Amino acid sequence: MPAELLSLVSELEANINQVVVGKPDVVRKCLVALLAGEHILLEDVPGVGKTLVGKALARSVSGHFCRLQFTPDLLPSDIVGSNIFNAKTNEFVFHSGPIFSNIVIADEINRSSPRTQSALLEAMSDRQVSIDGDTHNLPRPFMVIATQNPFEFEGTYPLPESQLDRFLMRISMGYPDRAAERVILESHRIGEPVEELSPVVTCDQIAQLQDSVRKIEVSEPISEYLLDIIDGTRTSDDLEVGASTRAGLSLFRAAQSQALLDGRDFVVPDDVKHLAVSVLAHRVIPKGFLHAGQREAVESMVGRIVEEISIPV
Repeated sequence: MPAELLSLVSELEANINQVVVGKPDVVRKCLVALLAGEHILLEDVPGVGKTLVGKALARSVSGHFCRLQFTPDLLPSDIVGSNIFNAKTNEFVFHSGPIFSNIVIADEINRSSPRTQSALLEAMSDRQVSIDGDTHNLPRPFMVIATQNPFEFEGTYPLPESQLDRFLMRISMGYPDRAAERVILESHRIGEPVEELSPVVTCDQIAQLQDSVRKIEVSEPISEYLLDIIDGTRTSDDLEVGASTRAGLSLFRAAQSQALLDGRDFVVPDDVKHLAVSVLAHRVIPKGFLHAGQREAVESMVGRIVEEISIPV
């Protein structure tokens, strides 16, 4: 891969880390999803910086971005757009919605009805929307960064498995440590640092990086290691439903993206191991359908499965 593209990756990561203080792993995983051409779900309590991550990433790419606040009265047409009758020309004209952006921040995605959430499915999986029989392609790159609060259930609609499966990873922010929080307090003394961020990469450069990800070499032992993990979720006594083939493909692509971010043209076992829980945990279903503390329990189950798989040498 050209050296100038590699330097752009480092510059992009450093630009985001200027405002997302103390969360390098979260920033790295968001970039993994961006370069893999996929989407990410940030799940945590309010006020820990979920929207900030999305805004910092969006402002670092010189493309179009929008922030959608999901509410119970939000309609599908509010997202994808609609055909409006033009009395002068006596015909319907398509007016695109905010989904026609390069980066879409979907805040509190679980507060909208399933009908509205389903409007995102085609966009997230096929990079297109269909309205009144006509198909409209979305721009490239296209990424959805969705947020939700896992502890507040009043007035929310759980995301269906089919929609969760469209997110490459589900990650949480967590609270910053004391030193990082002190830096955050000082940096916000005179304003919002994210508003001062300038773009460091173009959409065309992101597209080139996404193409480069697909050229990253994955050896046969690494592929077998990945498949062992997928098979381990399907045969686990703790899980009702294991990881799908799409989940395996997502882990494959994420590992390639991680390798590129590290400046390598090949995947190593640690790429797969490091990302496995974030990529797979939201795609499997535990036995008993636990709800209280389900996320932590499922992530622990997937983590144990990963640890039990022998790493290729």
